Amino acid sequence: MTKPLVIQTEDLDAEPASWLAERCELVRCGQDEPEFGSLLARAAGLVVRTYTQVTPELLASAPDLRVVARAGVGVDNIDLESCWARGIVVLSTPGANTRAVVEYVFAAIFDALRPRVYLHEALDQSRWNATRKSLEAPRQLADCTLGIWGMGRIGSQVARAAAALDMPVVYHDLREIDASLRFGAEPLDRDEMLARADIVTVHIDGRKTNYRVVDAGAFGSMKPDVVFINSSRGVVVDPVACAEFCVDHPEATAILDVHDTEPVAETSPLLEIANVHLSPHIAGGTRAAKLEMSWVVRDVWRVLSGEAPEHPVLPGTV
Repeated sequence: MTKPLVIQTEDLDAEPASWLAERCELVRCGQDEPEFGSLLARAAGLVVRTYTQVTPELLASAPDLRVVARAGVGVDNIDLESCWARGIVVLSTPGANTRAVVEYVFAAIFDALRPRVYLHEALDQSRWNATRKSLEAPRQLADCTLGIWGMGRIGSQVARAAAALDMPVVYHDLREIDASLRFGAEPLDRDEMLARADIVTVHIDGRKTNYRVVDAGAFGSMKPDVVFINSSRGVVVDPVACAEFCVDHPEATAILDVHDTEPVAETSPLLEIANVHLSPHIAGGTRAAKLEMSWVVRDVWRVLSGEAPEHPVLPGTV
């Protein structure tokens, strides 16, 4: 019996990839490679990560496609409506990188609020005293209000971790959030949340209505010494507004892990600003998270075997 062809366009962990290759004809081929079109014409499955764009044009060239799997959480690189209209099952791995992103957020917070160095040479008493004085933190977390923009799976776990550190937490979300999922966080409208927060962390998706939603008006509502963190989607932040705010408020700090174009372009207005810190989309980048995301292949095989998947992306859920 002929094995179904599955195209893997981006990296998967070796173990899940090998598992799927035992059951399917698994071919690693990027979207920009010459043979991608001919493979797509007979593919039953497509496994993508962050950078493959599943468009109506791509789907029109894939008459036998039955399943598109996102080895990750966000699915804004997949045209869901077009998939559903063609009867193509869309999969993701909800929760796979939650712990990793929460860890990144607090690593960023500690980087911003707790300056530190490590000693590699002996210091005399004068330098010892001067170094200790220069590294005195002006604030500690329990004295800072954390503002969470987006109280979904990751945002709620950020609230949980903050509660363990005795941080006051406020949040803004379009939905009503059950009290059991707030971990003591107080709901506020957007501008009040931004005005009260010493630290703002963004956890919203990349849907069209969120494009550039963190705009000049939003930055204008923030404190002049805010610590602003975005580890959600790059397109939700207006980079010009962020750059202008940070230039005008040198006591503020912006820590951005995701970007509207990746890699970051040389023309980005956020480059070479002393209080803007860019990281290369690593918030979910732990070994455990990447392994769990790669196991989306189990659901791929369920679909191709005629079984119900565990984590389908369904209308009304995104």
